Amino acid sequence: MTPDYFNDQLEDNATILQPNEGETFSMNGLSLTFKVTSELSNDELGVYKIKLAPMAIGAKLHYHRFMDETFIVDKGTLTIQVADKEYTAKAGTIAYVPRFTPHGFKNDTNEEVELTLLFNPSQKREGFFRGLHETLGEVPINPEKYLKLYNKYDSFPVDTSNMIPVRT
Repeated sequence: MTPDYFNDQLEDNATILQPNEGETFSMNGLSLTFKVTSELSNDELGVYKIKLAPMAIGAKLHYHRFMDETFIVDKGTLTIQVADKEYTAKAGTIAYVPRFTPHGFKNDTNEEVELTLLFNPSQKREGFFRGLHETLGEVPINPEKYLKLYNKYDSFPVDTSNMIPVRT
């Protein structure tokens, strides 16, 4: 068959995920649901729904070398740290954090926060979240194992002496 260089070949490859669909697990005051995975998007995009319990920390100050991260606050008020500034992000706020930008996020309120987190490209982020679930479930949390996981999945803490997402 001769290739057609002039017409697009259309495909039906969409995936529709309903609100309660996707793999979900909880850890350390955070509930996470995989929506668009690295496998589904050919590693181009990762979309995850997160629920942060009151006073929970999502991540301490860190950066990525090869991916950008976007936060969309769906419910509640999220505190987003970017470099040495903190921002109060209410429902409807979108925060785009390009690579090499130090950032962290937490819930400083007494209400649950819901957000959508996007990574592009996704860098197989599901492996990071599964490893995080395992690491944060250990008592005590092993900082060396935590750092190894972080670095494997393109996450670099700004301060390795203050990288574990727990309030002290």
